[in-house]
Amino acid sequence: MKKAVSLVMCAVFIVCVFAGCGGSGGEKQVVNVYNWGEYIDPVLLDEFEAETGIKVNYKTYESNEQMYSVLRQGGVNYDVVIPSDYMVSRLIDEDMLAELNFDNIPNYALVDDSLKNMTYDPENKYSVPYMWGTVGIIYDPGVVGEVTGWGALFDEANAGQILMFDNSRDAMGIALKYLGYSLNTTDEAELAAAFDLLKKQKPILQGYVMDQIFDKLESGEAAIGPYYAGDYLTMLENNPNLKFCIPEEGTNVFVDAMCILKSAENKENAEAFINFMTGAQVSATNSDFIGYTSPVGDAKALLELDETAEAVRYPSDEVLAHCEAFTNLPQETLDFYDSMWVQLKS
Repeated sequence: MKKAVSLVMCAVFIVCVFAGCGGSGGEKQVVNVYNWGEYIDPVLLDEFEAETGIKVNYKTYESNEQMYSVLRQGGVNYDVVIPSDYMVSRLIDEDMLAELNFDNIPNYALVDDSLKNMTYDPENKYSVPYMWGTVGIIYDPGVVGEVTGWGALFDEANAGQILMFDNSRDAMGIALKYLGYSLNTTDEAELAAAFDLLKKQKPILQGYVMDQIFDKLESGEAAIGPYYAGDYLTMLENNPNLKFCIPEEGTNVFVDAMCILKSAENKENAEAFINFMTGAQVSATNSDFIGYTSPVGDAKALLELDETAEAVRYPSDEVLAHCEAFTNLPQETLDFYDSMWVQLKS
């Protein structure tokens, strides 16, 4: 993704008025979209508006947890949200999502069958895949040497150069995988061990970040951090010294999916937006811009990928065999995550 363009896009498309935007009467048709930062080609928003006459009000978040907190607080009427797999499951469990009318989303037929009926939405009533990818380590080998596993993020030799996810699920997931445990464990002893590892790591960190990782790694202010594979390709454009690895201990493979909130005031417009974003050419264009992998099977043939981009966007079956998807956790475990994160960040 071209980050500078994305920031301009946010300035243009973030609209303050989300309440009272229904398309009834003589009011302008709108759809209110809440998406991750750095996660769409802004040209596609123009194309959608020109094709449908529906105005896109667009706002961003940095993590699933931030999005969930905003939705729980209420007061802002979003239509489309794009959470990750485990958060989709949580929103379904808490009755926050509307069932989709797939008659309005015919492009769903283009989605690869391997990404349908997944554990987070087994009957595919509530979601359409947007992009998928993996989490890995982005690093400058000239500063921290060659990296093959999560241990580099806990190595005192890299003190002051290390960035860490600023959200509890990803941070704990890294610690758990490094220790040889499942991303989805509910075992109290394993969770406590991962928390202790994060506490020991904290003094050697430069900081906890989300989208700030772009500036820090691209500029050389920091030299190593975990992040989403697609974003590595964006950073590489501005800093060719950076490398990417999927840790040998395994990592998270994720699907981000488009959903409609049960409180949505513009459901048909939201379904039109989802259908547009799932078209083969649109999804390929979006994938090319943001660096993530399209769930649409025909999209890959529309892309011109060099060797690096293909390896990052389409990891081999051997690599994926060591990966694991997040699942929704029991409330007791979620409460532990919340209290642990407050302690860690205080």
